[in-house]
Amino acid sequence: MGWTFVSVTGRLGLFFKKLCCDAWRGCCHPQCLDYKPPFEPRKPLAFCKEYSKFGCCDLEKDEEISLRFYTIMDNFDHSGYMTCARYIRSILCLECSPYAAHLYDAEDANTPMRTVPGLCGDYCSEYWQQCRYTLSLLLEDSGSPEQFANLTATIEEDRTMFCNFLELKDKQYCYPNVLTNAALNANLGSVREDPEGCLELCLQEVANGLRNPVAMIHANDGTHRFLVAEQLGYVWVYLANGSRIDRPFLNLTRAVLTSPWAGDERGFLCIALHPRFTVVRKAYVYYSVSVKKEERIRISEFTLLTHDDNQVDHSSERTILEVAEPASNHNGGQLLFGHDGYLYIFIGDGGRAGDPFGKFGNAQNKSTLLGKVLRIDVDDNDDGAPYSLPSDNPFLRENEARPEIYAYGVRNMWRCSIDRGDRATGRGEGRMFCGDVGQNKYEEVDIIVKGGNYGWRAKEGFSCYDRKLCQNSSLDDILPIFAYPHKLGKSVTGGYVYRGCQMPNLNGLYIFGDFMSGRLMSLKENVTSGEWQYNEVCMGRGQTCRFPKLIDSYFKYIISFAEDEAGELYFLATGSPSATARAGVIYKIVDTSRRAAPGKCSIKPLPVKIKGKLIHFHPKEARAPYCSQSPPLNTTLPKSREDGLRLGEKPERRGDGNQVHKRPRGRGNGHKRGRGEKGPRAGSVRLVSAEGLSSRGRVEIFIRGEWGTVCDDLFTSKAGGVVCRQLGFAGALAVMKRAALGEADRSVRILLDDVECEGGERSLLECRRSRVGKHNCSHGEDVGVICGCQSDSEDGNG
Repeated sequence: MGWTFVSVTGRLGLFFKKLCCDAWRGCCHPQCLDYKPPFEPRKPLAFCKEYSKFGCCDLEKDEEISLRFYTIMDNFDHSGYMTCARYIRSILCLECSPYAAHLYDAEDANTPMRTVPGLCGDYCSEYWQQCRYTLSLLLEDSGSPEQFANLTATIEEDRTMFCNFLELKDKQYCYPNVLTNAALNANLGSVREDPEGCLELCLQEVANGLRNPVAMIHANDGTHRFLVAEQLGYVWVYLANGSRIDRPFLNLTRAVLTSPWAGDERGFLCIALHPRFTVVRKAYVYYSVSVKKEERIRISEFTLLTHDDNQVDHSSERTILEVAEPASNHNGGQLLFGHDGYLYIFIGDGGRAGDPFGKFGNAQNKSTLLGKVLRIDVDDNDDGAPYSLPSDNPFLRENEARPEIYAYGVRNMWRCSIDRGDRATGRGEGRMFCGDVGQNKYEEVDIIVKGGNYGWRAKEGFSCYDRKLCQNSSLDDILPIFAYPHKLGKSVTGGYVYRGCQMPNLNGLYIFGDFMSGRLMSLKENVTSGEWQYNEVCMGRGQTCRFPKLIDSYFKYIISFAEDEAGELYFLATGSPSATARAGVIYKIVDTSRRAAPGKCSIKPLPVKIKGKLIHFHPKEARAPYCSQSPPLNTTLPKSREDGLRLGEKPERRGDGNQVHKRPRGRGNGHKRGRGEKGPRAGSVRLVSAEGLSSRGRVEIFIRGEWGTVCDDLFTSKAGGVVCRQLGFAGALAVMKRAALGEADRSVRILLDDVECEGGERSLLECRRSRVGKHNCSHGEDVGVICGCQSDSEDGNG
């Protein structure tokens, strides 16, 4: 008997150790035994009825539990059935509980799962008193029932031993307390919110190593593949399994006008596929180009190769439209096909600040295409003009107005989308949402309608910008559905209304972001009033995102949003807003509070014929340990100076906006080494950031017993590489100047200036430079670097 008890508990030792010694975390989340969120079954359950609205069982699982219950109860006479049936049923049905994973200790796939769910102490004592000898019946399906026979015979006779095996020490989550705990059951199944009302969501990384990914679209042909465009001019094909084809769908890098400097708005900006792509086989692109030293926007059409569905015929390019750009910013950059089959083109106001062109600016001038939404018909254009005009374009018959114009008065619309409509009712179908980047004070979100005037430059958001124009009674402008001040962000990135299947809680939620602040935001329409309610979106805290493959942080610069063929939502972001930095990542947005019922959202992608090789996706978290210490920014933004520049904007004066947290002055600031302390070696470097990241931040160097900063004069990527390699990284993804990654406190000395490196030096002290402590710069020129595991020569996902 003693030997049997030891051998079995040795086998179950992990259970006992966890059940008896662990205080449990007490901060757990709804989760099923398949490591996924709970759901509402497609039909009400017949046996475990209490979990019909929300839980972890579908009808098939419910029937399986029912069968097991009646198999166990066949061992009882009528009296035993009446006494024990309620205990057996309740315990078996806990597999359907929204907290099943916690009750079975199955929240972590790497830890052993409990054999039976965890009970509260009082309930366990009651169960032992009434039906202690049923434990062996509950364990019969555990895999090796003969090994449990002696164990159960022993512990069934000892209440303490019995409840040590069954009791869950966490008083909140044990059964039956988990059913009655008000805090756990409040808003169960709804999107979690923090105390400030921020919606807590999670992310799944689906692609990385991209150079400023500006657009992602799906082929809408049943293959569930998607195309991703980089600002440099590459477009890549990704398959439904996440792998990428090694040959680009399109390579326009020789024609595209852009540069490596952070914030350059020019480049390859968008791609759209013909709505009947499987038949028409045409793609449309929007990119910057230089023609005889004149900067232009070019809209072109390409045709697929006849023998390859994953590559265009580069010789087939046909220019649809070109528009001269008076400045290098405010290029717009959106193409999309509406539900009417027409191609919509979104063009910026021409750049500079305040739309200074002409009496009213370009946006209010209908004789120019700048600052407009255009609508054209590109069907049946093979033998004639590149496009025709829809007969109901609003200004088709207005003198001096360009007939392509669909709407006007826009500043620089960045990322627009078409609402698919509610899956059940169709409500909202065809609405066109756009984010319009503001000037000095406000960012806005608009719904575009035919003939609409969106107010710029008379208005910025809801407020007047040009007071004379604003007071003009003939303005008749359409107000945004939402506008936010620059304390929340300075460059809106328009998003999508979620209409996917996998996350029912998000249905109807318009999710968008801000490029500069890195904020994710949402709007929800009040159908009765027509008003839109704002909620910030933040990353889930605690256990919220502790699901397989999910993460709770992201790179700050939100470039674009996208949806896949099934309607699931993504966003594209980068850690370095440069067209040459491989710091771009694509994230899928995930709500862990509720999922669709199993089988409801299943898809079977059609096969794709591949020419070339497939590059399989590896998330950053799966890389080598040192590489994984290049984490993206958490969405909980520090109250620090916003790093980087808004696309196309000049740096603001020092002192504008939020400032970096100051280090305490005087003793203990960590910069000078005291007597007898063993400090770093001369020439050692570190990266200092408000977020505490090891892979990015302001460069500080240790010389003569103190840490100090380095000025950005002459500091290039070669010098950045020297710093990053000292810290154990492969190289520098980007060098950030003008204190873009943080400005040091005045108590910190500037130690190096005019640093010029060849790239092979072991430290900055070996590079050409000014004397230590001699400089002609301020902390407003503190240099920063972003380090990474990839070199620029690597291709693909990395």
